[in-house]
Amino acid sequence: MRRTTIIIVACIFLAACSRSRGSFDLVVNGGRVIDPETGLDAVRDVGIQGGTVVRISSKPLTGSRTINAAGLVVSPGFIDINQHEHNAAAYRLMALDGVTSALELEAGVPDVAQFLGLRRGRTPINYGASASHEAARVLAFDAPLGESQFGPGAAIPNPSIGPVTDDPASPECLRRILGILRTQLQAGGLGIGIELEYTPGATRHEIIEVFRLAAEYDQPVIVHVRSAGRLEPGSAIEAVNEVIGAAAVTGAAVHINHINSTALGDSPECLRMIEGARVRGLDITTEAYPYGVAMTYITGAFFGPGWRERRNIDYGDLELPGTGERLTRERFEILHAAPTPRLVLIHMNPDAVVDAVITDPLVMIASDGIAGHPRLCGTSARILARYVRSQGTLPLLEAVRKLSLMPAQRLETARKAARRKGRLQEGADADIVVFDPERIEDRATFSSPAEPSVGVRYLVVAGTIVVNDGLFVEGLNPGQALRGDAGQKTPER
Repeated sequence: MRRTTIIIVACIFLAACSRSRGSFDLVVNGGRVIDPETGLDAVRDVGIQGGTVVRISSKPLTGSRTINAAGLVVSPGFIDINQHEHNAAAYRLMALDGVTSALELEAGVPDVAQFLGLRRGRTPINYGASASHEAARVLAFDAPLGESQFGPGAAIPNPSIGPVTDDPASPECLRRILGILRTQLQAGGLGIGIELEYTPGATRHEIIEVFRLAAEYDQPVIVHVRSAGRLEPGSAIEAVNEVIGAAAVTGAAVHINHINSTALGDSPECLRMIEGARVRGLDITTEAYPYGVAMTYITGAFFGPGWRERRNIDYGDLELPGTGERLTRERFEILHAAPTPRLVLIHMNPDAVVDAVITDPLVMIASDGIAGHPRLCGTSARILARYVRSQGTLPLLEAVRKLSLMPAQRLETARKAARRKGRLQEGADADIVVFDPERIEDRATFSSPAEPSVGVRYLVVAGTIVVNDGLFVEGLNPGQALRGDAGQKTPER
């Protein structure tokens, strides 16, 4: 009996020694390993077992599969928390741009359980969505839900101008909105997505009630603010102030979408407002995408009365994606009144404003990706090519922080397990991008918006290689559903 025990102990010891020498499922050898949380920036080997980073070592590791990363950067996979396209073609393009998690948090989806179920076992990168205030409003007003153009069960088109967008909710209607949102949070929604510019009839009281619901479940509110530009009433400063106030009175965390395309020239002042709120203890974050051209539905409330004055743009600043056609007043009015929603590009923000926002320490990166706009598949590579390599305005470690750690930290409000994402540390999820810092570049343009980025050599999702030596690997779907924690919590009443 004693001899048997000694043999068992010896086997356990030898197995441990073997693992300590580096026997892993996958090893990334000799790359420049970057972890934005600890500040690690050094040549290391990374050992992966299953879906977890098990070892980061200055000594060589061995494994069943090895990636030679000499001369390459090894970083946490990029997390895009504002991505509208959720279909196979978009996931492929995002993977080639270094994205390991793509989340629909701005618009949200009408049925979170359906959205997640349709992607289970079918998605190469991680996925998730918020509960949609806009969809809840459509349902509460007894209007038909528009069919998503972004993938099965994904976000609905912004409703055309009418009662859903412009009318205040009655007490009964508001009760229904809150009930729908509660159900979607419990189904795994990653917070509540509100697109206030597209539902201007939602009163300040309605929005505060939605914030209160989010606070009950310790979930964030993700907001496209009510208005833009400098004209009062309805300036960007007023719109940002509204959500800061709602956060202050309810205790809800809030994330403000694409501050660059809503605040425009007032972005520096709005960022200082966010900074002041954070210094005083409010949980408020924001994002931007690295393009001066926006995109939205031409039939939506964005183009309500005064849209040209608010943003200091005109009909000729609108372009139809894919054709390059610039609109006239007559053409705009035809499309604006059409029954079928159509997306339009909006040229409205100079590079100087965009560049200043992107490099601000408060701002994380999110694409706001939509097919027909190059930001869908070029955002991450553009950050690394333009701001790190060409301009030199962002250090590499800071760029990686904006693309990975900052989105993960925002996500942690909705999902505590997100603490294992956005980092490259022992115990972190094995979501990793390996890229060539001298070659990574966005190739998508407005005339060719689906051109994949180059320079991502390998992409690892949950320990599985989905981009191998620069090529997307067909047929592998290791992507995991990211669910909010609200379903595990009984809110205080």
